[in-house]
Amino acid sequence: MLTLKVINENPEEVMRLLSKKNFDAQEVIAQIIGLDNLRRSTQTSLDTVLREINLLSRSVGVCMKEGRKDEATVARERVGTLKESSRLLDDTLKDTEEKIQRLLVTIPNLPHVSVPEGKGAEDNIVERSGGVIPQLQDDALPHWELAKKYDLIDFELGVKITGAGFPVYKGKGARLQRSLINFFLDCARDAGFLEIQPPYVVNSDSGFGTGQLPDKEGQMYHVGLDDLYLIPTAEVPVTNIYRDVILEERDLPVKNAAYSACFRREAGSYGKDVRGLNRLHQFDKVEIVCIEKPENSYERLDEMVRYVQTLVEKLELPWRILRLCGGDMSFTSALTFDFEVFSAAQKRWLEVSSVSNFESYQANRLKCRYRDTERKTQLCHTLNGSALALPRIMAAMLENNQSPGGIRIPEALTAYCGFDLIS
Repeated sequence: MLTLKVINENPEEVMRLLSKKNFDAQEVIAQIIGLDNLRRSTQTSLDTVLREINLLSRSVGVCMKEGRKDEATVARERVGTLKESSRLLDDTLKDTEEKIQRLLVTIPNLPHVSVPEGKGAEDNIVERSGGVIPQLQDDALPHWELAKKYDLIDFELGVKITGAGFPVYKGKGARLQRSLINFFLDCARDAGFLEIQPPYVVNSDSGFGTGQLPDKEGQMYHVGLDDLYLIPTAEVPVTNIYRDVILEERDLPVKNAAYSACFRREAGSYGKDVRGLNRLHQFDKVEIVCIEKPENSYERLDEMVRYVQTLVEKLELPWRILRLCGGDMSFTSALTFDFEVFSAAQKRWLEVSSVSNFESYQANRLKCRYRDTERKTQLCHTLNGSALALPRIMAAMLENNQSPGGIRIPEALTAYCGFDLIS
């Protein structure tokens, strides 16, 4: 979340930047500044009262020692009155701080200056693209038909066992899924990321730390009896490893990678654009997370984007990178690049990765800091990205590589799955 320092130093600039995200911050910023003024004046009054209590308490002992009992009695009575005042001031201070916190968490992160204006996906900017879009035969099938034809994925069986959006992978489909996970993890290791195997459920503090709560509570599966949440991405447990942690400057950057199943309710998602693997309630993903010094975080973001690009290139998929406009960015992001791959049978682009810099927004919630060479503590910057999400990668691979003789497996995966053709 934003710090009070950032808001107080230039509220007009904060409101201007937030308007890029189509967020009208005028009212909430005014409320926060008013409450912060009250907090400051209350703290000043409380400090004054506490100093007087300390002085009077010391004078009581002196008066008693010198036999001035009446003066000691008056001082005691005054101390009692002041203690009641300090209690009321302390209650006001705590209440004011809680109100400020409740308002702060409703404000999105400030977008980076390079974020383009725009209201939605149609206003995103294509940064670069690559790969060759295949020319398929006229009777080419979408991946859900290919999955049925070659008995790779059973969507109906998933509906029977759980519900829509929970597919069952079978045979070579399951092996291909596993090969993608191992391929992505091995590539991450080779790129210097430390592999983490995180829990798939988190507590509310973890959800708050990375910004899923309270903003995305309706999109998460909640285990009510234990007050735990199924993770929407490995970003949540991995980033929370560093909650309430002070890192040493020499240990930065931290680079972690983790495979996990991901769970998202995705309420209200219907229609042809969410058929098959296009949108699921449970899916697999390898996530990369970096903790970095503020002055290096955008260089790290560029490195992460280049790394994800190598993955889609190794899988021989046509790709493009989008710089998201303000209106299409997440609540917590300062700058996001989306990766899309082209689905030749569906004739459309499918998002397979988002790579984002959150600057200090998550770190402030997490209290994730580092100690610099002068032994001062500062907030870190946090970054993460999908590297990669499997469902739409699988969809594009199946569709783009189909032929009358079967489905060709990209060369980078054959050593992992043990076959080069699905027929």
